[in-house]
Amino acid sequence: MISSRGAHLGAEAARRLAETGLYEFEPGLTDAEFGRIEQEYGFEFADDHRAFLAAGLPVNVPPEEGQTWSRPWPEWRGGDLDSLRRQLDGPVEGVLFDVEHNGFWHESWGERPADGTVALATARHQLAEVPVLVPVYAHRYLPAGRGSFGHPVLSMWQTDVIYYGLDLVDYMHQEFDEARGEVDESWNPRATVPFWKDLL
Repeated sequence: MISSRGAHLGAEAARRLAETGLYEFEPGLTDAEFGRIEQEYGFEFADDHRAFLAAGLPVNVPPEEGQTWSRPWPEWRGGDLDSLRRQLDGPVEGVLFDVEHNGFWHESWGERPADGTVALATARHQLAEVPVLVPVYAHRYLPAGRGSFGHPVLSMWQTDVIYYGLDLVDYMHQEFDEARGEVDESWNPRATVPFWKDLL
């Protein structure tokens, strides 16, 4: 059972995206499809993310020349499973890349092992315990978790993590509304997710 506030946020985010006219939509995911996805990948969608995808599934359009992502919308229905898995693994793999190549080390992991292979194994072990992030669009993510909603949308590029929306509704405005102005000074997202919020 998803919360009414989460359902409202998700439906409003879908409406905002539809109003831009940028994407077509397939029918939303069904309860059976959500169940299959969550079982297959081992997470539960946050309530607002679930309601957003239940309202309609955004369809990827052919990429423009030079576009980084050929399929930025996760193809939860009938998509390439490897591609989805890569998108889901993106945040953790990005941190591991920085551990291996850029000297990143989180203070909660204790002293960094001198041996690079051991350091990477230690980081991988630690990252298995952090909250799961679920792709919304390209490298923009929301935390997983039934019963939760209203989290800021995070843009993840290795350990370079920034806010991309106060919540899912605001994110649709920030990412897709070409008429948006400068960011309002009162715009002050507050990350809620353990570990990931330390990278902001």
